[in-house]
Amino acid sequence: MRLSEFDYKLPEGLIAQYPALSRDASRLMVVHKLSKKIEHRNFSDIADYIGASDCLAVNDTKVIKARLPGKRADTGGKAEIMLIEKLSDRLYKCLIDTSTKVKVGTKFVFGAEPCELTGVIRGESEGIRLIEFSMNGADFNAILEKIGIVPLPPYIKRAPEKTDEERYQTIYARSPGAVAAPTAGLHFTDDVMNRIKSRGASVESVTLHVGYGTFKPVTVDEVSRHKIEPELFELKAEVAQRLNGAKEKGGKIFAVGTTTCRVLENQAQLVKGSRNRIGPGKGWTSLFIYPPYNFKFVDALVTNFHLPKTTLLMLVAAFCGKEVMLQAYDEAVKEKYRFYSYGDSMLII
Repeated sequence: MRLSEFDYKLPEGLIAQYPALSRDASRLMVVHKLSKKIEHRNFSDIADYIGASDCLAVNDTKVIKARLPGKRADTGGKAEIMLIEKLSDRLYKCLIDTSTKVKVGTKFVFGAEPCELTGVIRGESEGIRLIEFSMNGADFNAILEKIGIVPLPPYIKRAPEKTDEERYQTIYARSPGAVAAPTAGLHFTDDVMNRIKSRGASVESVTLHVGYGTFKPVTVDEVSRHKIEPELFELKAEVAQRLNGAKEKGGKIFAVGTTTCRVLENQAQLVKGSRNRIGPGKGWTSLFIYPPYNFKFVDALVTNFHLPKTTLLMLVAAFCGKEVMLQAYDEAVKEKYRFYSYGDSMLII
């Protein structure tokens, strides 16, 4: 398939710059992929579509404050480091925003004097730097929490605010490591979760630490040639067992977000000869889902509205069909839905 097949026109004014006043006040477009019927609801109504035997699978990754404002140790010039992938406790792949040229060996300092954190460039490749950090005895995540900035995506054209520390994080975030939020989950509230559970449905958590690859543009015309950056995931044995149990009882698996969907489908590929089972695992996945793809475990998908020509949009097209997806996006533009991370939601069933 060609990249141009995943394009659509979006008025800039529909790109959400702030979240809805309350998480579950977002709109919900319900897309019936077989009948092609489209419903317009509120997100707080999502429990109406989840049955007693069904299971809601969520991604419990927690966004770290991945933007680090600092300065060069030698010149004092301002610099901002964006963490994009953890390689070890002290070594990260990073992007650097600075007005002066930097090279291997350049040292940066962060935080108040005496500096709480230092970083030295140990390598570079195609604009990505490897930076080794040193701390003065403190935990790295604690330092990030203190001096880091919420890594809002580039299409949000404003500086992060204090409220983003809460709203650019799901209510069930538990495992620090993401540099971008699994945004489909931002709409859930305790009340919505309780309504889902009160109907008899279960809620299970997987982990996938969303990386820089979520923003990496597709630059090849032939979609199949694109490679997704590996992302760290975990699906625990007891969670896999309960998900399999839900399937055995005839329940549907509702994946909250493309990240959750990729974890489940990645692990379903490991179980040979069955469409309805997954195995546990922990490691890296670079699973790229695009049309045509035979989904092996996920039955329904909760997702936000995605950028044109992105791997996220391609996964949605694979799930409901490209024609249905483009029809839904045209409808969303016409009805003035809010798009992208802080925008409205879609349920595909």
